[in-house]
Amino acid sequence: MTDTTNALTGWSPEAVVFDCDGTLMDTESHWQDARSQVFRDFGIHPAPGFAERAKGVHYIDCGRLMAQEADKPKLAAEMTGSLLRHFMVQVAKDPVTMPGAADFVRRLSGRLPLAVASNCPLQVVESSLDRAGLLGHFEHVVVPSEDNPGGRNGEPVRPKPWPDVYATAARLCGAAPQRALAVEDSMTGIESALRAGLRVVGVGPRPRPEEAARADLWVPALNAPDLSAWVESWPTRGARE
Repeated sequence: MTDTTNALTGWSPEAVVFDCDGTLMDTESHWQDARSQVFRDFGIHPAPGFAERAKGVHYIDCGRLMAQEADKPKLAAEMTGSLLRHFMVQVAKDPVTMPGAADFVRRLSGRLPLAVASNCPLQVVESSLDRAGLLGHFEHVVVPSEDNPGGRNGEPVRPKPWPDVYATAARLCGAAPQRALAVEDSMTGIESALRAGLRVVGVGPRPRPEEAARADLWVPALNAPDLSAWVESWPTRGARE
């Protein structure tokens, strides 16, 4: 059960910024399969809990983490390249949206600016959203600057948990960070959004209480009834102007 009464009563955003993996697109299983394949390719057995440690981590940092797990730091670049190749094959074969995500985005589309802030490469984000029929609903897609330079005054856009992707997305949407809402499934992403100054809705299986408390609101999925009721109370874009 969710509770918007205490968390976000009387507040509505001027823009909504979504994470992609695990929030809009059901790609975490693709990342897990890709990581497992890389470990098999290199003959490595990761320590227990690696999947959780890698969740939400930028793929380059994940490659470094995998090399560290293997005690072979010199293989970081090679493992990173292999990880991305395996992942792109997986997501191209099976682009699946998270429960309620497509309907939620379509309900918001046109009511206020929407953006995506992701740690994934721009090509992966745009192609997966396009194949799911969602890309056209977003005015901006922001990823780290390795793929899409675009920080303020040409500054680099660093990956989550740095605040850059969320701060940049809110700015491009024309909203002050404190007037924008982030929608996230990972603690790495939630930390990024909070550091940027956004309010946060966490989505997915409820984490430990101290982690869930980092979000203003936690819902099991984007089709949660009281989340939908709260969204219906928001003014439209025309009413804001």
